[in-house]
Amino acid sequence: MIFSRSFPALSLAAGLTLAATTGAAFAAQPVPQVGNAQITAVAHPYAAPEDAPAAVENAFAQAKKTGRKVLLDFGANWCPDCRVLAGVLGHPAITPWVAENFVVVSVNVDHFNKNMDIAQKYGIKIKAIPVALVVTPDGKVLNADATLELGDARTMSAQAVVDKLAEWNKRS
Repeated sequence: MIFSRSFPALSLAAGLTLAATTGAAFAAQPVPQVGNAQITAVAHPYAAPEDAPAAVENAFAQAKKTGRKVLLDFGANWCPDCRVLAGVLGHPAITPWVAENFVVVSVNVDHFNKNMDIAQKYGIKIKAIPVALVVTPDGKVLNADATLELGDARTMSAQAVVDKLAEWNKRS
């Protein structure tokens, strides 16, 4: 997973990594019910764009070992909806469920001039962000019909985001 070096992002990265590596402690987490949980936007959820290719490669290697899907989060630190989406994924009630079901990779697209080839590899052309792709360990995109559905994260409830991820996670 790639995040910038800000402390909230490091906490998110550490939490997702810890939850992922201690999967046995999370026996089939149900979809979190967070209702109107207060979400705080993450200041800098995306690391430098040049870190993305290796992070994506590592995520797929981990997904193959664990059987989880990869959640590719394409965005940029200047994007308010991207920062809110990172806040939802980092919410304490949501993080264990996300870590059990997905290997999360935040891919910095800067000003639509970086890492566009990563999205194109999965048949996606990014025209707006955030773009969330749920991908099987063997590279099949499960939500190609709905890549922008989390694009208005600022106006969505945390529950709506989680429910959408759960819907995509059920696909095969």
